[in-house]
Amino acid sequence: MPLPPEVVTAAARAGAGEEVQARIPDVATLAGALDGVDYLADPGLATALFLGVRLPQPLLLEGEPGVGKTEAAKALARVLDTPLYRLQCFEGIDAGEALYEWNHPRQLLGIRLAEARGAPLAEDDLFGPEYLLRRPLLQAIEHPGPRPAVLLLDEIDRADAEFEAFTFEVLAEAAVTVPELGTIRAAHPPVVVLTSNRTRDLHDALTRRCLYHWIDYPDPERVAEIVRRRVPGSAEPLAVAAASAVTRLRSLDMVKPPGIAEVIDWVAALSLLGLTRLDPPAVEATWGSVLKNRDDQELARTRGAAWLAGA
Repeated sequence: MPLPPEVVTAAARAGAGEEVQARIPDVATLAGALDGVDYLADPGLATALFLGVRLPQPLLLEGEPGVGKTEAAKALARVLDTPLYRLQCFEGIDAGEALYEWNHPRQLLGIRLAEARGAPLAEDDLFGPEYLLRRPLLQAIEHPGPRPAVLLLDEIDRADAEFEAFTFEVLAEAAVTVPELGTIRAAHPPVVVLTSNRTRDLHDALTRRCLYHWIDYPDPERVAEIVRRRVPGSAEPLAVAAASAVTRLRSLDMVKPPGIAEVIDWVAALSLLGLTRLDPPAVEATWGSVLKNRDDQELARTRGAAWLAGA
C-alpha cells in the first residue's frame, strides 16, 4: 500500500534536512564554503545565512545598494548546490508575475488544433500543468530536491504592502492553490532570502517573522580582496587604491554612492586600459566606471581627480 502524501513529504523533508546539515554543520563551515565560491562573508552575515538555512526561517537582508545582498543569496545557492529562483520586485508587481499565469496563446492554439481535428475539447483539457506558466514562487515550491531551492525576493521594498503580505502568506504555508489543479505543497520548502534597500519601511508582520541582518559597506581591505577575486590579474595596489577612493567618495553627499559592484567595474576598466596605478589622469579617464550619476560626477569633480586618487 502506498504511503499517504503527507508521510512521503515529511520523509522527504527529513532527508533533505539531514543532507543540508551534513553540508553546512556549523557557521565556520558555511563561511569557508562561501569563501570557496568567492563570496567573503563576515561572521555576522555567515551566522545569519546559517540560521536562515538551518532553522529554517526567512532572512531579510538590508543595506545600501551594492553591498552584496543579492550576491549573498546567489552564493548560498552555489554552496547548497541547488537552484536559485529570483523574483525581482517592482512597483505594481502582482501575484500573476510572482506565482503563475495560464499560457493563453498555447491554450488558444490547443483550441484551434482541436477544432481542426474535430476533436471534443473539455475545459479541463485547457487547464492542465502543461499550460501553466510557472513564476519564481511556484518554481521554488515545486522544486523536487534533493535539497531546498533558494528563493530570492529581491528588493521587496519596491513592491507595495499588499504584495508583500501575499508573498509571505504563500511562503509561510509553502503551498499554493491553483483552482483548476488543486493545492500544490512543497516537498522541500525553499530557503527564502529577501533583500531591501529601505526605499520604504516593511510591514511589522513580515519583519517579525524574519531573521534580520544589515550588511554594511566592507572596509577597503575586504573590498580590495573581493575585487582581486572578481577581476583576475588586476594589480593589488590598484584594487586597494580604488577601494580607498570609493570610501572617500561615500563621504560626499551623493545621490547614488558607489558600492562594491562599482569598484569592480572601475578596476576592470582600469585594468583593460593597461593602468596599474590610480593617479589623476586615470581617474579623469574613467569617471563613468565608478560614478553612474551626472550630479555625483559633478560633485566629485569639484573635489578633483587628485583628491580621489589620494595624491
